Amino acid sequence: MKKVALYCRVSTKKQTNENQKPRLIQYANEMSLEYDLYEEVESSRKTRPVKQELLMKLRNGEYSSIIVYKLDRFARSSRELILEIQELVDKGIGFISISDNLDFSSSMGRLHFQILAAFAEFERSLISERTKEGIERTKAQGTILGRPKGSKDSKPRPKSGYLMREVNKRKSKDEEKGNYKSIESYIK
Repeated sequence: MKKVALYCRVSTKKQTNENQKPRLIQYANEMSLEYDLYEEVESSRKTRPVKQELLMKLRNGEYSSIIVYKLDRFARSSRELILEIQELVDKGIGFISISDNLDFSSSMGRLHFQILAAFAEFERSLISERTKEGIERTKAQGTILGRPKGSKDSKPRPKSGYLMREVNKRKSKDEEKGNYKSIESYIK
């Protein structure tokens, strides 16, 4: 049996993994699992280097499963959670959240995951509908949307490196969605 990965995360240096880490280690020991521990400290919305390293190792088949203390310790949004777990489940990688008592490698766990995914999709639809309604209401009140005509940035934009900035921006957005492509695929 392959090793499993234990992942714990806190958001700031003022916080500690000491609540999550012992529970994860205890679970792994009770299940007689060989494991590696990954600790993310002071993560921001866009930068979680330890998690990115772990995801690459999972994609490369170095671990059979990932175990987290709680779902919200793995992802910051339901969208991120659903996309990443879907990718892992599709690749046959187990995902276990011990506090939530979820194991997405079991039949019951897959059912729970499908329910979570359905609610996340429903939530995205509601947000989209409310946004469109808000835009229509604002337009009906006579507000002109967008940048005012003739307005320009106060300082000139640098032209050098524009292509690479755009490529990196698009690549980052794709990676947030779990899509990994080579840089060459962005240059057309």
